[in-house]
Amino acid sequence: MHLAYPAVLAALLFSVGLYGVLARRNAILVLMSVELMLNAVNLNLVAFDVWLRDTLHAGEALTLFTIAIAAAEIGIGLAIVLMVYRNRGTSDVDRLRDTREATSADETTSADEKAEATA
Repeated sequence: MHLAYPAVLAALLFSVGLYGVLARRNAILVLMSVELMLNAVNLNLVAFDVWLRDTLHAGEALTLFTIAIAAAEIGIGLAIVLMVYRNRGTSDVDRLRDTREATSADETTSADEKAEATA
């Protein structure tokens, strides 16, 4: 098997995932794009393990660790997104500038700061 085929497929997967992270606004789609990028890395690890004919199968072992880390990341990330959606009513990444809730004192100071900045 040529190394170029899985390497090109992994590069395409990683590119699609990178585009998804940079262009998407929905937090769920951003998490899915990160998963695509991790799967591209896994594909490269296994392809290079087969190509190098490693007797220890280090690429496959690292792939198992990457899969475990990806599962933990998705679990924690999804829990955070669900809590943000419950509190804010949106999972739009652009609208979530900070995680603290705005109080009335914060709204008046930010309105005063905006008025001073425009003047």
